[in-house]
Amino acid sequence: MRTQIGIVGAGPAGLVLAHLLHLQGIESIVVESRSRKYIEERVRAGLLEQGTVDLLIATGVGERLKRECLTHHGIELRFNRRGHRIDFNDLTGGKTVTIYAQQEVIKDLVGARLEAGLPIIFEAEDVSVHDFDSGKNPSIRFRAAGQSEEIHCDYIAGCDGFHGICRPSIPAGVLTEFDREYPFGWLGILAQAPPSSDELVYTYSERGFALLTMRTRQISRLYLQVPFDEDINAWPDERIWNELRMRTAADGNWKLNEGNIFQKNIASMRSYVVEPMQYGKMFLAGDAAHIVPPTGAKGLNLAVADVRIMSKAFAEFYAIGKTQLLESYSATCLRRVWKAQRFSWWMTSMLHRFDTDNVFDQRRQIAELDYVTSSRAAMTTLAENYVGLPWD
Repeated sequence: MRTQIGIVGAGPAGLVLAHLLHLQGIESIVVESRSRKYIEERVRAGLLEQGTVDLLIATGVGERLKRECLTHHGIELRFNRRGHRIDFNDLTGGKTVTIYAQQEVIKDLVGARLEAGLPIIFEAEDVSVHDFDSGKNPSIRFRAAGQSEEIHCDYIAGCDGFHGICRPSIPAGVLTEFDREYPFGWLGILAQAPPSSDELVYTYSERGFALLTMRTRQISRLYLQVPFDEDINAWPDERIWNELRMRTAADGNWKLNEGNIFQKNIASMRSYVVEPMQYGKMFLAGDAAHIVPPTGAKGLNLAVADVRIMSKAFAEFYAIGKTQLLESYSATCLRRVWKAQRFSWWMTSMLHRFDTDNVFDQRRQIAELDYVTSSRAAMTTLAENYVGLPWD
């Protein structure tokens, strides 16, 4: 097989890139190790920045998003049993964030690609990448339906996530890794319960962090801070609801809506960046290059920002033969990546209880939350980062 861009991974990064390239007349083949059913049902976060929503709509894959999404004009920070609203509309000139689950974005992108008759190879086995660091054209090798296959291409886009094969295929000593693991995780549940608030509620309490969000108007997505090595079996449903009630308690008429929990899991918290995000004729995007803790809701949005830059670079190369944007891809992406890392770390450190904290640290956190929710300048900083910094 022969194509211009070989894409490894059919997550948000790989599928958005393939879609953007198609719109510019650039050929690509997407190779994915999982089944279509798996990637379309895998539950992931679903908070989209303004720029991500605008891009999906402008490129023709946002019709269902517009019909089914939940648009949020702010968030609430809750501490000392009181809620404080951060008004995105007022602080950012009308920008918002959108609740639309990642698996729904995946469904829309897969559907659009298959409807256009463009190739996605699902359930590829033994995927490997070759010759991206030589004078030859690179290739992607794999097995599909029991047959050995090889895709020859001009460039490879490594969009296969943190545990994929692309980044580890780069020779030792080329990449520098920046890593921070947090001493806690998030216990997340999906529950058949209407959201308790119209907007997300981030809660700081003496018992630890809690987050109230939603997937639809009937399904709540709720999170609790727990130790990083916690056993999910130690959390029966009633314990989860009891802890959520205590951590989100507020004065007034506040009531936590409860219902049947139909999914629960514990996710670790990590910050990770690799530099550079390119080597030879292979370019990394999304989780293959960086991980953010979910507190700032930046993971999917950073992936989309990466491939928007990558698609522009490929378009310039195929249109006029220039490689300037390709050569600066990593540096351009990393400016935004590190700003997103800073914001995600800040939100995480402000709202979570750390094992090493003492009374001083706890008072400092309360003071910071008080400042953030009483200073227009501080609220604007939070709002600008949350709805999404400029693309470039």
